[in-house]
Amino acid sequence: MLKDAAGTAEAALELPGGATVAAAFEAAVAAWPDLERHRRSTVIAVNQRYALPTDALREGDELALLPPVSGGQGPWIQAEEDAGGHFFALTREPIDTAWVRSRIAQPQDGAVVVFEGIVRDHSGGRRTLFLEYECYEAMAIRVMAGMGRNIAARHAASRIGIVHRLGRLEIGEASVVIAVAAPHRQPAFDAAMEAINRLKKEVPVWKKEHFEDGAVWVEGEWDSSIAGRL
Repeated sequence: MLKDAAGTAEAALELPGGATVAAAFEAAVAAWPDLERHRRSTVIAVNQRYALPTDALREGDELALLPPVSGGQGPWIQAEEDAGGHFFALTREPIDTAWVRSRIAQPQDGAVVVFEGIVRDHSGGRRTLFLEYECYEAMAIRVMAGMGRNIAARHAASRIGIVHRLGRLEIGEASVVIAVAAPHRQPAFDAAMEAINRLKKEVPVWKKEHFEDGAVWVEGEWDSSIAGRL
């Protein structure tokens, strides 16, 4: 909606030193007046983090004007792809495993390995009713994409695709699908294994298990390389 209102997907703004996020939005409205009618529903992010109107800006900051995310425009809450064909996404809809596989497969590849993480009906000796997943969406997609590209490069994989499900998941549904295409089978297997192992320790996604007698958030562990812990 905002792209249509401005007539462009991106542009540069010249602002005075010490300008705030609010001042940047006013400058955008002055440049593209049709943005004004979206003022009340627009959120602004600075360098891929949500920002307050009073936050100060610096030279080279990237601002994103974001319309409301509700409305079901396509299956992806967040998605990132690149020229290399890698694909990463978050969704609240059932994952189409066949689509993910076809998205990364190429005629020159000799192997495609697909991993599905499935919701099972028990945990720790208790009957599981369903699972619930939440995540820090903006950060999760960035970490997932960076991790995936690193894994693909390390194992000489042609393409990698990772899709994680959020929200309520029933027994038997896929919580995550990882597909790796490579010229040979061993790199594809190795990359898929590393991807699921690192995903569980590096990407900010949290799981809540619901049982007949209550529910509990599953406490995992961060990878030892993760900085910023207390």
